Amino acid sequence: MISFESDYTTGAHPQILKRLTESNTEALSGYGNDPYCSSAREKIKAACNCPQAEIYFLTGGTQTNAVVIAAMLRGYEGVVAAKTGHINLHEAGAIEYTGHKTLVLPHHNGKIDPEELDWYLKSFYEDSNHGHMAFPGMAYLSHPTEYGTLYAKKELERIAAICRAYQIPLYLDGARLGYGLASRETDVTLEDVARLCDVFCIGGTKVGALCGEAVVFTKKNAPPHFMTTVKQHGALLAKGRLLGVQFDALFTDGLYMEISRHAIEMAERLKEILQGKGYPFYLDSPTNQQFVILENDRMERLKKEVAFSFWEKYDDSHTVVRFATGWSTTKEELCQLERIL
Repeated sequence: MISFESDYTTGAHPQILKRLTESNTEALSGYGNDPYCSSAREKIKAACNCPQAEIYFLTGGTQTNAVVIAAMLRGYEGVVAAKTGHINLHEAGAIEYTGHKTLVLPHHNGKIDPEELDWYLKSFYEDSNHGHMAFPGMAYLSHPTEYGTLYAKKELERIAAICRAYQIPLYLDGARLGYGLASRETDVTLEDVARLCDVFCIGGTKVGALCGEAVVFTKKNAPPHFMTTVKQHGALLAKGRLLGVQFDALFTDGLYMEISRHAIEMAERLKEILQGKGYPFYLDSPTNQQFVILENDRMERLKKEVAFSFWEKYDDSHTVVRFATGWSTTKEELCQLERIL
């Protein structure tokens, strides 16, 4: 059995494990007050060219989204997201559980259209009954999206301008950010993300770490006592060093981007194999997630030898499935997949 099920089905990159082992017996302060967390913060600030950034480390993506959104919204506000956005579909109502509504816009291959966002916000305030409604208090994007697609710099700039006009923060969920930055089809850099967003996260879990997400507030705009809010949500890791060591390793000597580029190279080869075997693609993804349409009978047979993810029903006899690459994907695995297909 070979696995292309996701980009976090294996453990951690060997360099991260090495650093965890080397630091294992050091006695360090908890809750992120250790030299590795401090070092990782400085390295992330430098990589973002954002010296004023305020950075916090949390363990998981859903946890990060719920804590950040709840901390930044007032009680009567909701968060605007694409219908396919992770917070709307695949986080078990975590946002609503905090008392905030997800305000849904149509998606276009996973993305929000800037002009539809502008129309939504304009229409909200033109509605004389808006005092009885959940106020749009934040815009949420994922980059890459749940379909592996990417925002162009012009799209991000337009969305950021709309958010500024309506005085709401722009939050970018970067659970797979490295794969977006490493794509050959992007014109967005990490500096662009830091410049345009009010807050974003850099995913470690899906990009080579055992676990961990770095939350980056870019404009000295972290909510007051954010760490206390993190703890109230049960999200403050006592052994914060575990996250600091990993992010310090990821942002040393370009490891984060090295991992990301490797996954993209493997995904490009994966795409060639799938195309060569005549599998139809659901959409064109320039990142590490590839979506194909399988006949249901063929899908069931393939499951016996290859792990992949169900994505959505296509029709009564076909299903959209996802193949994903990651830090540990090898050329040998791709060759094996090609033989199986």
